[in-house]
Amino acid sequence: MLQNSVKMMRARESWTQGDLAQRVGVTRQTIGFIEKGDYSPSIELALKIAQEFGEKVDDLFWLEGGDEL
Repeated sequence: MLQNSVKMMRARESWTQGDLAQRVGVTRQTIGFIEKGDYSPSIELALKIAQEFGEKVDDLFWLEGGDEL
């Protein structure tokens, strides 16, 4: 299962879900689903989110367990 630190990073920037959604071109609901782990973003969206935070994609998203591949 894909895990993420999007909510933590968003809080660090004091952004709402709507703020981040607007910055990356999706709906607030999409950001909420990503944060809850109910939606896995496309590579393009993951890259956009990482870019907004000035982070690497693998610092924001990772596979639970990490050794399952």
